[in-house]
Amino acid sequence: MSVTSRYREAWEGFWREAPDEQGAVFWDAEPALSAGIHLALFEPHLTDPGLPLLDLGCGNGTQTRFLADRFPHVVGADIAAAALDHARHADRAGQASYRLLNAAEKSETETLHAELGDANVYMRGVLHQCEPDDRQPLVDGIAALVGERGRALLVELAEAARPVLLGLAQSPSGPPPKLAPIFRHGIAPGEVADDAVPEYLRSAGLTVLASGELPLTTAEFRPDGTRIELPSKWLVAGRTR
Repeated sequence: MSVTSRYREAWEGFWREAPDEQGAVFWDAEPALSAGIHLALFEPHLTDPGLPLLDLGCGNGTQTRFLADRFPHVVGADIAAAALDHARHADRAGQASYRLLNAAEKSETETLHAELGDANVYMRGVLHQCEPDDRQPLVDGIAALVGERGRALLVELAEAARPVLLGLAQSPSGPPPKLAPIFRHGIAPGEVADDAVPEYLRSAGLTVLASGELPLTTAEFRPDGTRIELPSKWLVAGRTR
């Protein structure tokens, strides 16, 4: 079984078990605390906001629907069909369209680019969950999707997030309820060096146009009632020539 196949099976199992309600999954925070904040960082760098917007790794589509209120053509893409089942079920108004996509597979991203043309890409917390061998191919796929005119916003956990997650997982009372299924399905977040992400982008032919740090808000809370936030890095990239 290939790296990507193992990854897909893990996510299929996770999403088959996931509850339908918004906020039941660890990272499924309200859009105002997630995509809304990221969009404010992304919009100043969009050369063409009218391009299709691809929510890559859309999961159950909470952020996708938020984005579809703000852009004319939004596509939620995910490697797991079970995730897209959740997304379509929640999107009763048909605000967005949804696509099964392995973005680390060159033929699939090239096919989607041929259909959509250049696109703007939003990706939150996907790269650090990939197997190491799939990370550069995934970013190469993003480069294929943005083409010449699109822009990509990547939000990824910082190195400093790992000890926070390990501390939560090793709590005497066990991991928080929304974090436990991630570990159980073998998709615990991996460690991506902070300086590796811009290198992946440069290797894919993209220029980092802006970057910064901010907390990644989750849908889980500590026993004292405070919301769990994880250190993250954000980068906007695109072609400049």
